[in-house]
Amino acid sequence: MGIGGMSLRGLMQKWLGPDAAEMARITRMRDDASPRGYVQVEVERPSGALCLMFFRHADGSWCVFPPCDRAARQA
Repeated sequence: MGIGGMSLRGLMQKWLGPDAAEMARITRMRDDASPRGYVQVEVERPSGALCLMFFRHADGSWCVFPPCDRAARQA
């Protein structure tokens, strides 16, 4: 994981609170051989469902924003 990066569990706790693992359901994921992947997490709240996408970056850290596409950045 990159410097300052966060694990998926840590990021979920940051956004959803300390009980994130018990409250959240993974509703979609991509975890193949490439260094990038994503996980969609859904939490039911009194105000309705909350859905968040967590993206794995090339350095192994997780963020709520997708990694930059190097080809698009160089164009």
